[in-house]
Amino acid sequence: MFFKKTKKTLMILLLPLFIMPFPIFAYSDYIIAGGENIGIELNSKNVMVVGLYEVNGKNSASEAGIKVGDMITSVNGNNVTSIDDMVKEISNSNKESVSLNITRDNKNLTINLPIYKDENNVYKTGIYVKDSITGIGTLSFIDPNTKLFGALGHEIIEKSTGKILEIKDGKIFDSTVTSVDRSENGVPGEKNAEFNYEEVNGEITENTIKGIFGTYTKEIKNTNLYKVAKEKEVKTGSAKILTVLEGQDVKEYDINITKIKTGNDEIKNITFEITDQELLNVAGGIVQGMSGSPIIQGEKIVGAVTHVVVDNPIKGYGIFITKMLEEAEN
Repeated sequence: MFFKKTKKTLMILLLPLFIMPFPIFAYSDYIIAGGENIGIELNSKNVMVVGLYEVNGKNSASEAGIKVGDMITSVNGNNVTSIDDMVKEISNSNKESVSLNITRDNKNLTINLPIYKDENNVYKTGIYVKDSITGIGTLSFIDPNTKLFGALGHEIIEKSTGKILEIKDGKIFDSTVTSVDRSENGVPGEKNAEFNYEEVNGEITENTIKGIFGTYTKEIKNTNLYKVAKEKEVKTGSAKILTVLEGQDVKEYDINITKIKTGNDEIKNITFEITDQELLNVAGGIVQGMSGSPIIQGEKIVGAVTHVVVDNPIKGYGIFITKMLEEAEN
């Protein structure tokens, strides 16, 4: 308070006090840098329509109003979270149509869908559906104290619809890189890998624009900890990425950070180029499957690889590691 006294008046001026909420994050100052190639399986929150087909010469699903990207939440009033659920409800209907509740662009709709039974007593709906996605990527970090992990540095999108997959749950598991298709200008390459579904390493709880996140469930044996770099500590110049090009062998590869960009919503915070000759020889630059590869500068982990510049695959982008750590705790 500020006081001003006169002969006749005591004036009290109250300075307004604004309390601004701010997040408090509990991630560790030192974390485990990943680099391991991982298999990824995400289970959709509901059943996603990914295509349409004709039945008896008619595109009855389209005529009924079904669109690619629709999420089917119930059949005849009964909730469905998987294709098995949906098939069961349709099979039990014994009618020529079913009532579908769907979500589209955050709106709830009810559509009456004709169904047909073929000569083998199999119902035809005219829609292709999906309830899970499987792929590969790279583990970015594990927080040894919270057991939270992050990978990819970007969202997983369902290719048929171009939309981010709303997930029910998921898991990461062991995978082994068998070969690498090289990147060329205009054509990004990719890692090819074999999955070991039995060796589950973690449970996925989030699929966001900053990556996939969850709880690491396997025993943590890696004790090579890196200090977490704050955004202002990341500099242009030499750095390294950790990734796998063959088998399960995580190796360091040289890069040069050319630009740093900050911003609350910006995920392409780090611009870099590959300078490592071995990586260029084997992969031609950045390939699909490297997303999530940790970026190390000095003794600190500063970020993770997120995108390749398609027209020039020796160049790419990365996200600040602090943004991923914050997202993991949300």
